[in-house]
Amino acid sequence: MAGDQATSTRAPQPGNGKFAASGGGAHAPGTQSTQSAAQKMQSPVDPPITSLSAMPAGGWFTFAFWLAAGAITAYALVRVVSGLGSLLSILLLAVFFATALDPMVTALVNRGLRRSLAVTVVALGVLALIAGFVAVVFPPVDKEVNSLIEAIPGYLDDLRNKSTYLGKLEENYQFVEKAKSWIDANRAGTLDLNGILGAGKAVFSILTGTLTAIALTLYFVANMPGIKRFSYHLVPIRRRPRVAELTDRILAQVGRYVIGQMVIASIGGFFTWAWALAWDIPYPAALGVVVAMFGLVPVVGSSIGGAIVTLVALTVSVKVAIATLVYYIAARLAEDYLVAPRVNRRTVDVHPMVTILAVLAGAALFGVVGALVAIPAAVAIKMVATEVLLPRIDEM
Repeated sequence: MAGDQATSTRAPQPGNGKFAASGGGAHAPGTQSTQSAAQKMQSPVDPPITSLSAMPAGGWFTFAFWLAAGAITAYALVRVVSGLGSLLSILLLAVFFATALDPMVTALVNRGLRRSLAVTVVALGVLALIAGFVAVVFPPVDKEVNSLIEAIPGYLDDLRNKSTYLGKLEENYQFVEKAKSWIDANRAGTLDLNGILGAGKAVFSILTGTLTAIALTLYFVANMPGIKRFSYHLVPIRRRPRVAELTDRILAQVGRYVIGQMVIASIGGFFTWAWALAWDIPYPAALGVVVAMFGLVPVVGSSIGGAIVTLVALTVSVKVAIATLVYYIAARLAEDYLVAPRVNRRTVDVHPMVTILAVLAGAALFGVVGALVAIPAAVAIKMVATEVLLPRIDEM
């Protein structure tokens, strides 16, 4: 027994080939590597994390860190966008008008004019148009505003006279008492220095915003080719011709759409002036300007303008107000089904639901300016989707 134990526990001799072959304790180099590989294959593998409860402590910390970092980044972006809301609105407005004027400049360049000279001609033409518009509209608007100011005491007398239409409305709804209560509640601080400074600041902001929008518009129009060339460098060389062709198509369609919207708004303003003049509705020129300006806002602009004219028509009589309401309903139907399809026949092909959602989203983000640029943005997104994204999805 002792001899057998000694024999079994005795270290193998290096030269003993039989013992090595029998596998008693030593291993050949190839056999040792094979066994080590087998041991690695048989070693237990950590199961994948299939739920948040199985996540280790370090994983939890990393997950919470990146979640907090993402939330802070999103909050910071929202604050930055909200703080730069006025600047972004001016920028979008400048891009809107620059896109509208670029087709005119491009047409003059194609006729042999230099870009700078073409921009000068278009800018002078726009300024002349604005000056003529102001010269025609401002005197009657000024006269009508002065007439409105002078007529306010008469309206107040009508409110006190229970036999008049306004007096009956006052008796039923008590507008004067509600207005006095509101004025008494908000009288403090309305006429102090802060109020005057606030009004001056608002006027200064409007003036600087207008001048900034004009300057940016002229800059974008004058440097449109350079801006496009710089943007093309952000895409690979093999895709630049396709991107350039698609960009030119988008700008052409958006420019034609903006011009068409201006034409539709001008038509609406002209017929509003004619309607108000025919029915003796006060302030026809001012109402025509208001309807034309609101007509630039797609989907809802003309309806808002028509509501304003209908409210003013109430000062004449209920019959005139009802007739005005019927007129604007008919005008809206004619605009949607007769005028707009002919003007925008080759520019906009966006589903009405997409149009409404785009206008609502633009108005929620940037107010009236966002509503103005909503349809051009929808047109651009639709072209990119139909020309680039959908073909790639079909190829998958």
